[in-house]
Amino acid sequence: QVQLVESGGGLVQAGGSLRLSCAASGRTFSNNAMGWFRQAPGKEREFVAAADWSGGNTYYADSVKGRFAISRDNAKSTVYLQMNSLEPEDTAVYYCAADSRFRRTTMKPSGYDYWGQGTQVTVSS
Repeated sequence: QVQLVESGGGLVQAGGSLRLSCAASGRTFSNNAMGWFRQAPGKEREFVAAADWSGGNTYYADSVKGRFAISRDNAKSTVYLQMNSLEPEDTAVYYCAADSRFRRTTMKPSGYDYWGQGTQVTVSS
C-alpha cells in the first residue's frame, strides 16, 4: 500500500520559515516526479513546486518563486519543501503528491496519482 506522509506544518509568523517533509512508503518513486500543492479554504488546489525524478530540475509557482525550495532524497524516499519569507497568503493545507509515470514532470494536479493527507500551514500577520 502506497503512502505519502507529510510533516512539518504549523503556525508561524509572517517572515518566518518552515520545512515540510513527505515520506513515501509502499513503492519507490526514484524514477518519478514529486510535487507540492496547497489548498486554502474556499479555493481550488494549486500547484506550488515540483521536482523531476532526479531532483535536478525543479519548478515553482510564480507566487513562491525565490522563497520556496523543493528538494528530494531518493535514498530516503523523501521530498522536502523549504519555505522562507512566509506570508499570510501562504496559509493553506499543503499536500505532497507523486506521479506514477516514468520520468515525467507535470504541474497539473490531475497528473499526480498518489497524495498525502495534507499538513496545515498557518502564517499569522
